[in-house]
Amino acid sequence: MADAESRPRHHLPSGLPLPDMVALVLQGGGALGSFQAGVIEEIAANHIEVDWVAGISIGAVNAALFAGNPPEKRLDALRAFWDGATAALPDFSLPLSDSGREFAHEWSAGAVMLGGVPGFFTPRLIPPTFAVPGSPGALSFYDSSPLRETLDRLVDWDLLNNGPVRLSVGAVELCSGNFRYFDTRDEKLDARHIMASGALPPGLPPIEIDGLYYWDGGLISNTPLTHILDRQDAETLIFQVDLFPAAAELPRNITDVLAREKEIRFSSRTRAVSDERLRLRQERQMVCKLLNRLPADLANDPEVLKLKARVTEYPVSLVQLIYRANAWEGGSRDFEFSARSMHEHWQAGRTAVAETMANAQLVAQNILDGNTAAFDLTQR
Repeated sequence: MADAESRPRHHLPSGLPLPDMVALVLQGGGALGSFQAGVIEEIAANHIEVDWVAGISIGAVNAALFAGNPPEKRLDALRAFWDGATAALPDFSLPLSDSGREFAHEWSAGAVMLGGVPGFFTPRLIPPTFAVPGSPGALSFYDSSPLRETLDRLVDWDLLNNGPVRLSVGAVELCSGNFRYFDTRDEKLDARHIMASGALPPGLPPIEIDGLYYWDGGLISNTPLTHILDRQDAETLIFQVDLFPAAAELPRNITDVLAREKEIRFSSRTRAVSDERLRLRQERQMVCKLLNRLPADLANDPEVLKLKARVTEYPVSLVQLIYRANAWEGGSRDFEFSARSMHEHWQAGRTAVAETMANAQLVAQNILDGNTAAFDLTQR
C-alpha cells in the first residue's frame, strides 16, 4: 500500500488530487447508456485522464468507443453512435406534461420493439419458433450484426488493444454459466467481445468466441467493479456509473412496479458487491494499521509477515454516479431510444459529474489520507 510520501500530488483545477490509477466503471442499461456518455464528456472537461475503463453490456460499447479512440475523437465517436441509435425516432421536443412524456416514452419503446435500433439491432423476418434449431435466428428475436458494423466503423481496434487505456468487458459463457472478463492486458479484443458483453437474451443472440458462446454479462453481475478491485495494482480513483438506482419511492401503479422491479434486479447486486468489497477493504486496512504498530520482534515473525501480505491492499476512492429516473420513465426506459431522452440522459450525466466535482473535497481528503471509501456526492 502506498504511503503518504509516495502518493501523487498532481491536483486538478478542482483541487482533486489524482492517484496513480483512474478507472471508469460502466454498467449495463441499454438506452440509459447515454448517461455514461455525458459522464465521459464532463470527466474530460475536468481534465481527468482515465487509465482503465471496464464495461458490461451498453457499458462495454461506450467503453470500447472510449478506449478505441484518441482523446480528441472520443466524443465524436460517442455522439456518432448515440445520434445514429436514436435517429429513427422523432425528438418529441415540444413541452409535455409528465403524462404526455410517459405516453411518448412508451410509444418510442414500442417502436423500438417493432423496428429495432439503427446501427445496433434489427428484428428478424422469421420468428424464432420457425427458425432452424440451434441457429442464431432460433435463439433471439433480433439480429445484432449491425452493431458489429458500427463498432468496426467507430473503433480503432489497434489503438484499443495497444493504446494507453486498458479495457475490460464482462460476459457469461452460455453452456457453463461462468462469468468471464475479456481484458486487453491479457488478449486482443475485437467487436465480438463487445457484442458478447451486450448479448442480452432473448432479444439478442449469443456471440461465438473461440468455439464458446457468450451472453450479456449483466445476467450475473451488472457492474465490472470486482474485476478492477481484483486486479488493482496501484492506488485507485474509481468512477462507477450506475444506471439503475438502488433506492426509490414506493410504486403507485403497475408501470411503477415494472420500473422498480428492473431497478432492484439490476442495482441490488451492484450495491451488494460495492458494499461488501469496500467493507472488506476497510477491515483489512484496519488490520494492516494494527500490524504496523507491532514491535520489531513480532513484526518480523514469518506468520505476521504472511498475514500482512494477505491484508495489504491499495486504497480505493469509489465515486458513484447514479442515474435517477424522471417520473415519466417506466420499465421500458432501457430500450427507449428516442433522441429527446438520449439528450436528457446525456445532460444528466454531465450534471452528475459537475455536482460531484463541486463537492470533491471529501474525495480529495480521502485520497490524501490513503483511505478506502465510497462517495455519492450528487444531489438527490
